[in-house]
Amino acid sequence: MEQLPVMNALELNKKIKKGKYILFFTAGWCPDCNFIKPVMPEIVKDYPEYTFIKVDRDDNIDLCKELDVFGIPSFIAYDNGNEIGRLVNKNRKTKNEIEEFINSLSNKK
Repeated sequence: MEQLPVMNALELNKKIKKGKYILFFTAGWCPDCNFIKPVMPEIVKDYPEYTFIKVDRDDNIDLCKELDVFGIPSFIAYDNGNEIGRLVNKNRKTKNEIEEFINSLSNKK
């Protein structure tokens, strides 16, 4: 999984302009993020149509504010630069919940 460097929303929009992306907002100190991290490689492998990008919340606090990401772990999906879904809250997420979210994206364009 690619690690997003520090950037703002404008820079992010240029990066994700073409293709399908899922941003995974996390932080090293977050117990709920650390709970899901072990299964993330499996999720990434099961959804090869998406490029997964890990976003460190502490390194990208301004980007999180711009995107209204105030709870972690959280996920935002994009298709050719357009947001197509978000699973953004402060609750612990299970592998099943994340997969249900990703599966729901195929119904949105």
